[in-house]
Amino acid sequence: MVSNIHITLPEYKRGFHLITQHIINAIGNMPSDGLCHVFIQHTSASLTINENADPSVRQDLEAYTNKLAPENAPYFTHTFEGSDDMPAHIKASLYGSSISIPIENSQLALGTWQGIYLGEHRNYGGRRNLVITIIS
Repeated sequence: MVSNIHITLPEYKRGFHLITQHIINAIGNMPSDGLCHVFIQHTSASLTINENADPSVRQDLEAYTNKLAPENAPYFTHTFEGSDDMPAHIKASLYGSSISIPIENSQLALGTWQGIYLGEHRNYGGRRNLVITIIS
């Protein structure tokens, strides 16, 4: 069986933010076994899985990612929506628009130190829409 759940995340400031609990709350009763696929419907934000305990990991990811795709680079031509727009598209492509997590024993089978991150790559990205697909 396949089911889709649509959720809208609250607005986050630029950076990486743990959204694991938003996903769990949206799913509610999980099947005993299956697959959870999460897709973000935006081109300037991303999803990834990483360290969920130490917030400095999120700060370091943001700092490093900003070096990979800096604002105001003279070679960007897509600048109509601001200096953070093209770097946000690059960052979203690097991290990706979806993740998949096994479901075991009615829980997301994340490792002990793993959490689901929203990568908000715009200064003012707004609320972000996710489609959560549960396959059981």
